[in-house]
Amino acid sequence: MVNDALDKLPDEFVQRMRNLAILVEDFNAENPHLLGLYVGVALPDRTFDHTGFLPDTIFIYRGALQEWCNTEEELAHQVEVTVFHELGHYFGLEEHELHHLGWG
Repeated sequence: MVNDALDKLPDEFVQRMRNLAILVEDFNAENPHLLGLYVGVALPDRTFDHTGFLPDTIFIYRGALQEWCNTEEELAHQVEVTVFHELGHYFGLEEHELHHLGWG
């Protein structure tokens, strides 16, 4: 489902995704209700010398998403929203902007 969401991204976004890992895990150890998490430095916050760092990482929490949703259709939709939400953080969007786009 994560790959299905990524396939819906416009090419101009995909081309800007560099040094980014997307990992699927069951749950976040600190907050088991968390659906996704972006860890890294957003693109607009990077400086010209931002090189040699480990990849930014987006975590998608499968178990939390499955608990959140009642149907496969709901799950597919929520995975898409969660992937887009976390990618929004990678691209530098704030929470209110993500909510405005329907990715809250």
